[in-house]
Amino acid sequence: MSLEVPELGAWTRRAACTSADPEVFYPARSDTGNALAAKAICATCPVVDECLQWALDHDEIYGVWGGLSEHERRELRGS
Repeated sequence: MSLEVPELGAWTRRAACTSADPEVFYPARSDTGNALAAKAICATCPVVDECLQWALDHDEIYGVWGGLSEHERRELRGS
């Protein structure tokens, strides 16, 4: 059974992370292992672009979204 989070959109049903532990996507700054684990899941995801775009559009400041960490998304935005 897949879960769709309405505020995120229908693309979430196809996300590779739906069966992963959400904690992996919210690592402590010092926990590069979990960030790498999250990014590995994102690398296999068919909706990684939609995920990243959602995070950018909504100024998501926490976690790994679309294969990028908070810091990487800030750099991408130029802020």
